[in-house]
Amino acid sequence: MQPVDYTTLMASCNELNRDWIPARIEQIYQRDRFTISLALRTLKAKPWLTICWHPEAARINIGDPPPRVKDTFTFSDQLRHQLNGLALIDIKAIAAWERVLDLQFANRPGEAPLWHLYVEIMGKYSNVILTDADQQIITPARQISAAQSSVRPIQTGQGYEMPPPLTGTTPKLEESSARWQERVSLIPGNLQRQLLKSYRGLSPRVAEEIIIAAGLSPQQNTDTLEAEHWQELFSYWQKWLMVLNNRQFDPGWLANGYTVLGWNKIESAERVQTLLHHYYTDEVNQQQFKQLHHQLNQKLTNLLKKLNVKANKFRQRLQQSADADSDRSSADLLMAHLHEWQPGMKSITLNDFETGKPVKIKLNPEKNAVQNAQALYKNSQKLKRAKGAVVPLLAEVDSEINYLSQVQTALNQLQGEKVIGSSENLHALEEIKEELVQQNYFAVERQADDRKVDRDTQPYRYTAPSGCEIWIGRNNRQNDILTFRTAVEYDLWFHTQEIPGSHVLLRLNPGTVPSEADLQFTADLTAYYSQARESEQVPVTYTKPKYVYKPKGAKPGMVIYKQETVIWGKPQVAKKYLSQRT
Repeated sequence: MQPVDYTTLMASCNELNRDWIPARIEQIYQRDRFTISLALRTLKAKPWLTICWHPEAARINIGDPPPRVKDTFTFSDQLRHQLNGLALIDIKAIAAWERVLDLQFANRPGEAPLWHLYVEIMGKYSNVILTDADQQIITPARQISAAQSSVRPIQTGQGYEMPPPLTGTTPKLEESSARWQERVSLIPGNLQRQLLKSYRGLSPRVAEEIIIAAGLSPQQNTDTLEAEHWQELFSYWQKWLMVLNNRQFDPGWLANGYTVLGWNKIESAERVQTLLHHYYTDEVNQQQFKQLHHQLNQKLTNLLKKLNVKANKFRQRLQQSADADSDRSSADLLMAHLHEWQPGMKSITLNDFETGKPVKIKLNPEKNAVQNAQALYKNSQKLKRAKGAVVPLLAEVDSEINYLSQVQTALNQLQGEKVIGSSENLHALEEIKEELVQQNYFAVERQADDRKVDRDTQPYRYTAPSGCEIWIGRNNRQNDILTFRTAVEYDLWFHTQEIPGSHVLLRLNPGTVPSEADLQFTADLTAYYSQARESEQVPVTYTKPKYVYKPKGAKPGMVIYKQETVIWGKPQVAKKYLSQRT
């Protein structure tokens, strides 16, 4: 993930001051343990200012409104108490080449600031600290004790100190080309690395942009550069400093990130705020998606492994129960031939009553014939009782395996989507976790009860050949909504036959009869969004929604249906269609 460097921070700060300051603070909300949002009111708009101290995505930019769920964080409570209703009158860097912004708050513009909110964008050391006018710390986002850092502890009640200054030479416009070249080429080596070693305030990304814009390679050795190469490189070095000096940034997208210099961009961005918001929202969503997906998948895999072991044990016991009649027959034979028994016998061979074939019966040499027969009768009864007890237990375990397989299928489908980090897929993943918590498969996390998702995700939507829509559930929560709340009598409901997968609706207008092409296309998509995604052909059933029922006490997404029609779906056809569509 590309970190916010000094150049990007100045671009964001410049745009915020130009377009959104001064502004009144109307609301403060903490989204998570790394992010707060400040609702600003200006003469033209009511934007939300996002301030984040995430170790990999620390930033400040205009973002989306927060979700409508309860804020339970202490830090935001303290900020609300001090800052609500005040005016944000200025945002400025505390010193040149330092990635620390000072947000100043007063009763109204033109007055002396009453509070300072220091936003420190410094990677894993990022922090947000509220101080009063005398620079006394009121509350930090992260308390740093003396035991954690002897250099710069940050605790309530202490005076605010600036971060330790970075070592290295400060870039200056006044520096001559010869002095600059001498400094960079003093020790021969990798060009990008030498630039970073020679000057402070320069990030790897900016160094790379300068070098590429000059037509060189970041990995090129300084010894290989000719005079014209140095001249072109110094020219872009000066352009970078001029951009910072004149605050004339040009935001845009790179092939592997973003830029605010604009030299190597492949697509322009209207604002720095929009650029930062989209980049970091997508990157953080993707990171959270991968972490949560791995966590859920690991949990489901372990659960299914244990359940399958349990089911196999029950099946073994049922198989053993099949010997109940055999034991009873052996006991009957033994009782009918007591006279053939001899003391100390370990087995006896007798002819079967019905077939006449010899049957070998194992005996306990310490017991007589009657006692051996009684033991066989007793074991026969025991096996019959075990069968009666094991059958419902096995059915229960099989039902649980079916349910968790359905959840895991939904999980794998989300991972297979092109945009893994999309907010919709992340939200669908959070719904799956919430479902598992409700079903007691997952431990309830701290603050989880007060911060539940505030909206339902939207289903996948596709268009059938005739133009009607096809809606596909992303998870069990959405499957139930589609089947029992969304579906109407004109729709058709699809599902793979006895295979875990999504609930699918073919949305039809009143009086419309679906064509064969519509049915086949919907069946193909249904097969693709199932556990049998990699198969060539998959049996798919469809019926009217009124013939789909949820049994009493059934888990989410589990249904029974009747009056169904079977059609063969081809998931590989759907896969090809979806790849062309994206």
